[in-house]
Amino acid sequence: MLVGRWLAGAGLVALVATMGACGVATASEGDGAPAGVGPSGTVPAASAPASGNPAASAPASGSAVESAPPTASSALSAVLSGTRRVTIVRVDGFESGLSLLDGGRLAEVDDDQGRQVFVPTPLGSQEFLIKSYRGGGAGRPLCWQVHNPGDGRPLVVHGAACRAGDPRQRFVIVPVPTGGDREFLIMNRWAYLRTSARSGLILEELGDSPPMNSFRFNDTGPAPRQG
Repeated sequence: MLVGRWLAGAGLVALVATMGACGVATASEGDGAPAGVGPSGTVPAASAPASGNPAASAPASGSAVESAPPTASSALSAVLSGTRRVTIVRVDGFESGLSLLDGGRLAEVDDDQGRQVFVPTPLGSQEFLIKSYRGGGAGRPLCWQVHNPGDGRPLVVHGAACRAGDPRQRFVIVPVPTGGDREFLIMNRWAYLRTSARSGLILEELGDSPPMNSFRFNDTGPAPRQG
């Protein structure tokens, strides 16, 4: 794309030189022409790349390209780096947040019960251990683990001692393409985390259906040092 710009600049140099030889009016003679542009829309040779050399117009160090503000991707990488603690809220969950309850199951609550401090810890290939701590970050964490209650009931998430090699604890976390900053889908293999009016938070394979729920990760500070 830059090469095309360099070629266009070189062409304009040749055009200006030719028109100058034929006595075409300069920019100062134009009537109301924008600054730096001749009455015929030409660019003065002084502002065009010299000799068609791309290096002549290459951005200098500290240019706008290099000093552009950080994008959302830097924030995304921070909350998934394993060095930050987060709270997790279902995007349409109003005031409820996720908590790993003392009884062992992941649920949505609107108070301070259970473990509500989470540290997504990367394992590679977009897989993570999701470590769970109590509010102060004290003690050893428990990790999310898929649990099958049997009897045809849906899969749920329970807490268990952290084991990176256990597939049931390796959750995939991916950004929502059309979502806001720090909005993610959470799944284990082909089962997505979602809410059910009957069963609360469950993991369900969706087939060809789109995921029903996404989750916002809110950065609340450095990760606890334990675990």
